[in-house]
Amino acid sequence: MITPGVTTSQAMAVEPVPFGKYLLLNRIAVGGMAEIFLARQADGSDKKLVIKRIRPHLSRQTAFVKMFLNEAKLAAQLNHRNVVQIYDLGKIGESYFIAMEHIHGRDMRRIIPKADSIGIPFPMVYALKIASSICEGLYYAHQKHDLYGNPLNIVHRDVTPENVMVSFDGTVKILDFGIAKAQNQLEQSRAGEIKGKLSYMSPEQCQGQQLDQRSDLFSLGAVLYEWITGYQLFTGDSEVAILKSITEGKIYSPAYFKADIPDAVEAILMRALEKDRAKRYQTAWDLQSDLDRLLAEYDFTPTSIHLANFLRQVFQDELGEGEAKVSLPPAGDEPLSVAAVMPQPTLPDARDPTVELPALAESPDRDRPITQEVPDLPPPPVPDVPPELPPEPNSREITARTTYPEPPDRPRDDDQTPVGGAGDERVLNVTVSRSEADQLEHAARRNGLTVSRLSREILAMWLKYR
Repeated sequence: MITPGVTTSQAMAVEPVPFGKYLLLNRIAVGGMAEIFLARQADGSDKKLVIKRIRPHLSRQTAFVKMFLNEAKLAAQLNHRNVVQIYDLGKIGESYFIAMEHIHGRDMRRIIPKADSIGIPFPMVYALKIASSICEGLYYAHQKHDLYGNPLNIVHRDVTPENVMVSFDGTVKILDFGIAKAQNQLEQSRAGEIKGKLSYMSPEQCQGQQLDQRSDLFSLGAVLYEWITGYQLFTGDSEVAILKSITEGKIYSPAYFKADIPDAVEAILMRALEKDRAKRYQTAWDLQSDLDRLLAEYDFTPTSIHLANFLRQVFQDELGEGEAKVSLPPAGDEPLSVAAVMPQPTLPDARDPTVELPALAESPDRDRPITQEVPDLPPPPVPDVPPELPPEPNSREITARTTYPEPPDRPRDDDQTPVGGAGDERVLNVTVSRSEADQLEHAARRNGLTVSRLSREILAMWLKYR
């Protein structure tokens, strides 16, 4: 594990400090609950790990220490390639701690903004692949039993971009089951207590209800929606506003923000984000199955090698000279470039019960290294224009009526009438290209709105959350 948003090179450098059988090398971060250290064993081993040490004032609170240890013991039972491993926990001196796996990589809260900053759009197929891997880790945790065959009923409760790590070798891991809750905990959390990041909570979590695995699937749906559209789904000016947005607000189709999203992707997202958990995906296995069937429809399905190459290319300025060099295939083959990932064709609509997506086939070459460049994919489909529409010019004017307070210095004409209308409503005429108008019309049709209404809502949202 490495603390999301903080790299080792950015950590506060200190002299190695003995801590029981460990040496604390750097303090990576300090939170309200614990200090996070990069460490290694004091016996001379070079293997790095992470120490999460409870802050001193909390070590004196018996109830908190019990909760910390109960949840750590629970998480220590998880051993899966897509879950950060806990190696040790206990008390050294007056400090309680957890020793866990160190991941040499970056969390998704940093990966996508970093790619955007250097002009590399994050490919949708990568987002789907990462989500599939997270489903695999969640399903393992959700279905975990103790030694006597009793279900542990683990719920992560904090599936957020910063808790999804991608290592520089392409491995995807979910971290911090530290606030997970299981029915067999010795010290139960207080009834109705809310934990986790507000914007990714499920409706039932916001309301303090009893949680099950379906809560994590809603959170993952919100995360995947953000990765694919580029917009955070639930926002607000206050915590109360965010909670109200989750429990009462409308969830817009992903095409509202990005018109070229395939219908099958939209169907998966909207099902994961059902506010009624009875209508939601019931298990992470079900969600992963739909994601994998969807990925199988593409000519290019990313592997760990592709994720590693992409991540190293994006963060090459933060890596050492040797680390930034992507491991190349055998001589004569070219490594995969980011430019090779092109927009994908429209897929069958997963909401149509008559459409059967093919199951994934086992291939004897599945685990062989990638040695050939991915073939070019066909260009994305052009949105259909009804045949009865006459030819249009290269640009069009979009009219949207919006409401906002009149500024004191607003320009006026000769008769002192405010320019653009009177009262609280103003009429804005905006000229856009024909292709942009087509995309607006396509998104409006899919959301049951007029172009004017859609334009107004987009403008209002931009002004509110810019």
